[in-house]
Amino acid sequence: MYDTLLYALAGGAVGFVVGMTGVGGGSFMTPILLAFGFPPPVAVGTDLLYAAITKSGGVVSHALRRTVEWPVVLYLSAGSLPAALATTLLLHQFKQRGVHYDGLITTCLGVMLVATAAVLVFRSFLMHAREEIADERSPLGAFERRHARLLTWLLGLLLGVAVTLTSVGAGAVAAAVLALLYPRMSMLRVIGTDLAHAVPLTLIGGIAHWTLGHVDFALLGGLLIGSLPGIWLGTRVASAIPERFMQRGMATLLFLLGLRYTLMA
Repeated sequence: MYDTLLYALAGGAVGFVVGMTGVGGGSFMTPILLAFGFPPPVAVGTDLLYAAITKSGGVVSHALRRTVEWPVVLYLSAGSLPAALATTLLLHQFKQRGVHYDGLITTCLGVMLVATAAVLVFRSFLMHAREEIADERSPLGAFERRHARLLTWLLGLLLGVAVTLTSVGAGAVAAAVLALLYPRMSMLRVIGTDLAHAVPLTLIGGIAHWTLGHVDFALLGGLLIGSLPGIWLGTRVASAIPERFMQRGMATLLFLLGLRYTLMA
């Protein structure tokens, strides 16, 4: 009972941060689970299934509002889902040979946390670059139009590896790159498209980790119990805190966590 309450509080804490800042839960959930003492593979695998379940409602909402670019989702998935399965196969080979890969997971986690922090810090710069790319006369704009599909597939490929190893990247990082690849797409559609791709990716990644014994279902249940009240409370508090203050605070925390996990491996 004590463990379930602790897990529910962790889910509530992450839900609160997500509701308040909009930053993907994986950026905070996996470090919290590592702090609880869970092995890195179990923290990642459980968080992936948690993300798939909690993001599903958002996908339905965006689909009903027709704010999902499904062709882009397909291009992303064509790269990410095979990459996720290939990464899981590699972990399986490591496990069979007795190779410990906890250090690999924590190092990749650190890199992705730093990348997420960078997205938050340089958000205004990225939006300015998005405006320039949207200009059909600019060299970047011409390059983007010619190679958008290939670049989308490559983004999916990278996300498949990163998300399967760390559970981080399918949110803020993916949305930032999509916004640059498709500068004429509204940000609402970017978010909806990113979310629609994140659910199958995290679901496939989570199931793959489950086959490796990397999912704690008691932990997953506790996290889900606490997440919804946390998100509700976070959305209420968000309006009372300046957005710039929240972004800087979250970016600093993510950067420090990323630095820690990168150096500790």
